[in-house]
This record gives sequence, structure tokens and C-alpha cells, in this order.
Amino acid sequence: MRCSAGMLVLAMLAGCELTQSAALRHVVLPEQRTIEYRDPSTMPGVPIPETVAPRTVSSPRHAEEWRLSLDEAIRIGLENARVIRVLAGVTATSSNQTIYDPAITNTTIDQEKGRFDPVLSHKSRLNHTETPTPFVNPLDPSRSIIFGTRADEVRSEAGLSKTNLAGGQLGANWIETPTRFGGDGGPFPLNPQNRNALELSYTQPLLQGAGVRFNTAPIVIARLNTEVSFFQYKDSVQELVRGVIAGYWNLVQARTDAWAARIQVELSEEAFQREKARLGAKLADVKDVAQARTTYTQFKGRLVAAEAAVLTREGALRNLLGLTPNDDRQIVPVSAPTFARVRPEWKGLVSLAEARRPDIIELKLILEAEQVRLMQAENQALPRVDAVASYRWNGLAGAMPNGERLATGPGQFTDWTIGVNFSVPLGLRQGRARVREERLLILRDRANLEQGLHAASHDLASTLRDLDSNWEQYLAFKESRMAAYDNLKVQVEQFKFGRSIYLNVLQAMNDWGAAVTSEARSLLNYNIALGTLERQTGTILETHGLVFYEERFRAAGPLSILGHGHGRLYPSSIVPTGTPDQYPATNAPSEDSFNLRNPAPRSMRPDVRPQLLPPRPLDPTPDLRPEPR
Repeated sequence: MRCSAGMLVLAMLAGCELTQSAALRHVVLPEQRTIEYRDPSTMPGVPIPETVAPRTVSSPRHAEEWRLSLDEAIRIGLENARVIRVLAGVTATSSNQTIYDPAITNTTIDQEKGRFDPVLSHKSRLNHTETPTPFVNPLDPSRSIIFGTRADEVRSEAGLSKTNLAGGQLGANWIETPTRFGGDGGPFPLNPQNRNALELSYTQPLLQGAGVRFNTAPIVIARLNTEVSFFQYKDSVQELVRGVIAGYWNLVQARTDAWAARIQVELSEEAFQREKARLGAKLADVKDVAQARTTYTQFKGRLVAAEAAVLTREGALRNLLGLTPNDDRQIVPVSAPTFARVRPEWKGLVSLAEARRPDIIELKLILEAEQVRLMQAENQALPRVDAVASYRWNGLAGAMPNGERLATGPGQFTDWTIGVNFSVPLGLRQGRARVREERLLILRDRANLEQGLHAASHDLASTLRDLDSNWEQYLAFKESRMAAYDNLKVQVEQFKFGRSIYLNVLQAMNDWGAAVTSEARSLLNYNIALGTLERQTGTILETHGLVFYEERFRAAGPLSILGHGHGRLYPSSIVPTGTPDQYPATNAPSEDSFNLRNPAPRSMRPDVRPQLLPPRPLDPTPDLRPEPR
């Protein structure tokens, strides 16, 4: 019966009708023996931005030209970089760094400073006690009697404590306990009575826990961790800018390849149609038509692949810039690459990387933090010796049995204590092991710092080799393109008059297309290497006129909880800003800077400009002049 009543009470407390076992589960939680998950359709949705299906080679659709300079691309990428993205091949991935990370780490500084804030405390308790006490019966000494003493006490404690930078703890406490007695214990000297005391105390560590350096070490470490977070974020932003530069020039390269493939298709189509006409006039052989047709179809396949590469590179750049896959605009790069050769000074580069490269700075900060932790470990290995002192003023007041009030005078009864507390674990094994650990960590961090600088120097050397190699290749391929341009014109003319076989034309077209793409690739790789060199020296942001405006977005500080108008604002994110000015926009697509021309335009047809799907209107004025040598 009692069990059923207990279960009924549990069911009533649960607020519903429950069985005995179900009610028991609200008292003793069962083991979790199954995996519980929700239907994904019940989870809150995430807003999806407006977008349209991407363009493809088979469904190009009309797309408005968006003439985008490299400086503008960098600015857009930074504006859309709440989560920092980095270029990874033909796509962009998250670096797991956000604009909020340094601001989040920055809050730990105030968390560590909070240890030194004054602490106000108050405790109130109402105690009711009844204490039985035996007494000898005055009427019969052989017997005893028990009387009960009842007391109702209200204990109130108010205190203020403060830890100073040297590790000392100062406290001030006021204790007051009004008490009323009752029961069979007989009359009390004072009833009700009120005991009170004012106590001042101070404890100062002399060895372990003493010193400003030791007690402020957590604040120093928090600041160093904030710096580490900042430079980690800066490192990812630098990689974002480098990725935008590389993605931009990769798109220019793809557009140049597509232009060359389109010209090859045009030339091979013209040759195929000519051979068909000659075959109809019985001036050519079937094998020549078959060869021309094979060449034409092969070049068409290459053109499809080239145009697909343009769309892929544009998609990678859009991803990196935080744009939608398609917005019915076709990105047309309009910044010209650098044609000036750079000859950096080696020792200056290494010195610059050692001073400005974020990953090297991060290793320096980690080493500095470990040195602070070593100081903490050495302090914790010392014996515990604390000097203590306290002084207390005691007071008592109450009503006498005759009803009159009795109270002590101010400062009439006082207590004081002075002493030293000492404790030490025999052997100090844990403390000494901690010191050894920190010293080994410092050695490891120094080795990592040396290795970081070693790797940085090799990165710089590799980039310098690439820079020089790309420049020399550019000069060689530029000469090769001019030679291939002249050769293709000659072979086409010779073939038109039957003085050469089609195989020579085919070889000339392949040589010319390879020379065009190779020249563009080598120069664009040279420009990418310049950005990589700036990235490896840690100066790519400053080179492009970018800075961090830390307090662009702010959040209310903790004092705003107590009232309004304090004006204490703290940064909630770090956003890079500035106006890049290294690669301004020009009046023409970037690939036009290579002075590309159709080496053998059709009769009465204009020169073919670099174009992608859908084709752009052709220039009405043909340019048949050879390139300057």
C-alpha cells in the first residue's frame, strides 16, 4: 500500500499518468543503451541564398560580362571571408579559421584578470536547535533529569576579499548572530543576545605562489595565446590573398588556352572544308579529306575541354571569393600581369621572413609562453610558506533577565593572530618533474623554431628558382610563339597552293597552340610565384595595401550589465580592410596583354579575339601584321 502511494506521488510530481517503472525513471535515470537521433526533417533549416544553375559547355546560356580586376577580386574575397577559404586545386576549402577566432581568444585575458577583482560575499542562515542536557535532580541526587535548550539563531556574514598581484589575500568580514533562547534550560544571562565580530585578515605567500611575475603569468600567457590566434588568422588570410591571385591568373591561363583552341578549330575547319571541296572537284584524295576531318574533330574535342577548364577555373575563383556558383555573369579578368623581372636580394628575403612570416612569429610566441610556464613550474616546486595575520573586534549585546540591555564597549574585546604556515611534499617529485618537462618543452620549441626558419629558407629558395625558371621560360616561349606564328602562316599559304602536305599544317597548328599556351602559362606562373614570394615573406597583405581594422565590429562589455552608458566596448571580430592597388583594371581582357593574333584568318573575316561561350562580337577590323620581333 505504501509502495503504491509512493508511486502515485511520483506520478503526480511528474505531471502525467505514469506506470510504476516509468515513474521510477524520473528518480533514477536508466542507462543509455541505444543511439537516439532525430529525423533530419525536424531540424531547423539554414537560409539558402538565391542562385541559378551553373553554366556548362553544353548549356552556356547568355552571360553578361563582368570585367573584374585582380585588386577588386582580392577585396571581394576579403569582404566575404567570415570563414577563411584557401585554394585547393580547382576548388576552395575552409581553412577552419574565422574572423571571430582572435576575438574569442582575447576574452581569456579578462578571464585571467578576473582573479584579482574584489569579491563581495554575503551569507544568511536561520538555525533552530534543541539540545537535550542531563542534570542531577536537586531533590534526589540519586536521580537525573533532562532539560531541553531551544535556540533560534540568525547568522549573517558579509565579507569583502581581494587578491593582490603579489599573491596576498586581504579579507574583511562582518559576522552577526542574533539568538533567542527558550525551553526548559532556565533563565539565560542574556536573552535575546547578539554576538558580532569584525575581522581583518591577510595571508601572504613567501615562496610558492609569491611574486608579481608568478601571479600575472596566466594573464601573460593569455595575451600570448591571443597573439598566436591573431597570427594564425593572419596566416590564413595571407593564404586567401595568395589563392585569389593564383586563381585569378589560372582563369586567365584557361581563357588563353581556350582562345588558342578556338583558333585551331577554325583553321582545321577551314582546311577540312577546303579538302572536301577539292575532293568534289577531283583535285584531292580521300585520305587527305579523312586526315583533315580527323584533325578537325580532335581540335573540337580540345576546345570543349578548354572551355570546360575555363568554367572550372571560374567556379574555383567564385568559390574562393564567396560568390554563388553562377549569377548569370561571366567573369572576364581585366588586370594585366606583371612583365617586369624582379631580382630580390636573398639575405633580405630571409631576414624579412624571419621577422614578418606569421608561422615563424607563432613559433616564437609559443616558445615565449613556454618560458613563462617554466617560471610557473619553478615557483610551484618551492615549499609552501605563508605568513598569516588577523585582527578581530568581538562584541556582545542582549537583554538581562530584569529587562535591561547590556552591551560591550567598542574595542573592549579583541583577538589577533600572527603566524607562519609551512608545508612541503617530501622529495618535491611532482614539482621537479614539472620543471624538467617545461625545460624539455623549451628545447623542443627552439628546435621547432629553427626548423621553421630552415623550412622557410628552403621555401624561399624554391620560389626563387621557380621565379627565375618561369621568367626564362617566358622569354623562350615568347620567341617560340613568334616563330610558330610565322611558320603557321607560311605552312597555311603553302598548303593553299598545293606546295605542302596537310600534315605540315597540322604540325604547325599544334606547335603554335603549344607555344601560345606555354608563353602565357610561364608568365602567369611567374606572377603567381611573385605572390607566393610575398606570402612566404609574410608581407603579401602590406604589399597589397591591406590592414586589420580590429574593432570594426564590437560587442558590449561586461560592465553594461550593471547599467547603461559605460561605453565599454570590446572587439568581436577582426576583419582585414584596405584598398589593393597592385593590379588595377585595364580596358581589355587580361589575355589581350599577350598580343594574341590569329596567324591565318579566313579571307574577308576579322581577326578572332579570345572568346568563351557564348561568343562575343568579333572585331570588324582585321589585323594581319606580324608580331614585332
